[in-house]
Amino acid sequence: MIGRLNHVAIAVPELESAARVYRETLGAIISDTVPQPEHGVTTIFIQLPNTKIELLEPLGEASPIAAFLERNAAGGIHHICYEVDDIVAARDKLVSDGARVLGDGEPKIGAHGKPVLFLHPKDFCGTLVELEQA
Repeated sequence: MIGRLNHVAIAVPELESAARVYRETLGAIISDTVPQPEHGVTTIFIQLPNTKIELLEPLGEASPIAAFLERNAAGGIHHICYEVDDIVAARDKLVSDGARVLGDGEPKIGAHGKPVLFLHPKDFCGTLVELEQA
């Protein structure tokens, strides 16, 4: 069902500082900063030869990563994202197997302009999983 690893997301308290570490210390190529108001975050993507790292900063008071950063003030890995060929078929199979989809269960458009869903971390070894339509 799952395809390639699309990205690993790291929640950070301050996006530009985090991007600077990747750019200046590791020599990474980073994207522009993109607000994602429908998801309550601002993102920067770090391009790697085989995947991406997504840096997430809270956007607004109701940001879903604000509570994560309250518990992990310096930031940390927030979720991993896998590609799937058919997000609706993947959702339906996962739900029929007992997995929980967060939110209303309907795909939303993610940072790459493709449908995404998030799966409950308690169903996946304590890891928040994002699925993205390939």
